[in-house]
Amino acid sequence: MTDGVDGTILVINSGSSSVKFALFDMAADEPRRVWQGALERIGFDAGRFAATDVRGTILIDETLAIPNHIVALDLLLGWVEDRMSQKDLVAVGHRVVHGGEECDCSLLVTPALEARLKRLIPLAPLHLPHNLAGIVAVRLRRPDLPQVASFDTAFHHDLPRVARLTGLPRRFEEDGIRRYGFHGLSYEYVIDEVRRCDGDAAADGRIIVAHLGNGASMAAIKDGRSVETTMGFSTLAGLPMGTRPGDLDPGVLLHLLIEKQMPAEALQDLLYDASGLLGISGLSRNMADLLARRVAPEAAEAIEFFCHHARRHLAGLTAALGGLDRLVFTGGIGANSPEIRARICDGLGYLGLALDAGRNAGHERVVSSDGSPVLIEAFKTDEELVIARHARDLLGASSTVEKTHAHG
Repeated sequence: MTDGVDGTILVINSGSSSVKFALFDMAADEPRRVWQGALERIGFDAGRFAATDVRGTILIDETLAIPNHIVALDLLLGWVEDRMSQKDLVAVGHRVVHGGEECDCSLLVTPALEARLKRLIPLAPLHLPHNLAGIVAVRLRRPDLPQVASFDTAFHHDLPRVARLTGLPRRFEEDGIRRYGFHGLSYEYVIDEVRRCDGDAAADGRIIVAHLGNGASMAAIKDGRSVETTMGFSTLAGLPMGTRPGDLDPGVLLHLLIEKQMPAEALQDLLYDASGLLGISGLSRNMADLLARRVAPEAAEAIEFFCHHARRHLAGLTAALGGLDRLVFTGGIGANSPEIRARICDGLGYLGLALDAGRNAGHERVVSSDGSPVLIEAFKTDEELVIARHARDLLGASSTVEKTHAHG
């Protein structure tokens, strides 16, 4: 057990053009969300700073210039401090997309950890610089404030070796080229939620979690541990996504580089920002938009492409588990789209999946039929809550160690 943590913890998810945040009160046993919001369109003249409380009451909604992440975090911390005493804010927790091979749990941010994350930038060039920018911005304004890094890769740290291999010669592993897996904070929340609601036996069963959103992946989980996942070395692999293609024959990349002489930077933009649902439909990266425009053949094709590959990966992950006890849909699409859930489950009765149309349409938590061999659920994930828990536990452990040394 760790000592309790008094005060509030700010959780930050720093992306390429936005900073999402949530504030948690740590007075109770479980962190309690107080505010949430985002600073959007960073780098543009018409940025937006918006926040609401848990009841949806608007606390701020302003349009202003936000030239960079330093300014964004300075605005955010100043706004938070205006609403509370500085001493009430006891830590900042950060979502960090990649922790490499060494980071198997959340860690207190130190100069050594910052240096290690900078060395990992080549493994996640479009994500880690922005994650680090959030850490640096907080340190510049509040060097006294403890910071905690929670890694999306940590949940998959103990993937079986066969699931970590890429098929390239072994020497490339020395450069960190292996399968890592992502969305780990979401998977951790889902397994904790299953354990809380249904007990250890349920959480230790054979579970597939489908985190379906603008970024999408699935994980096969047994005994609470990841045994296989659809993303690999990068966040490009696996399922089709809003603007990312998912699994793609490497021969296509060679063709574009060699035959079409596409510059590497243009190829990177194509793979991260112009493919997936957006690329196939030519209309939108947003699944809700495509469903609303499904009469357009391009929209219909993009939807079916997504569902086809989701079914394919779901079946493959079931094989990796040796069967399936529970399927959980989460993420913006997974938790909110009955039609996509139904289309993915359609034709997978041989895996034991039987969806109840009424429960699914009614957005109930359990959406499987009473006789379904596999329990099917749909609920929202909460990665920010997981980060707040990590920060609380690390701060409590640190406090315990300091007290032990003081009385030693």
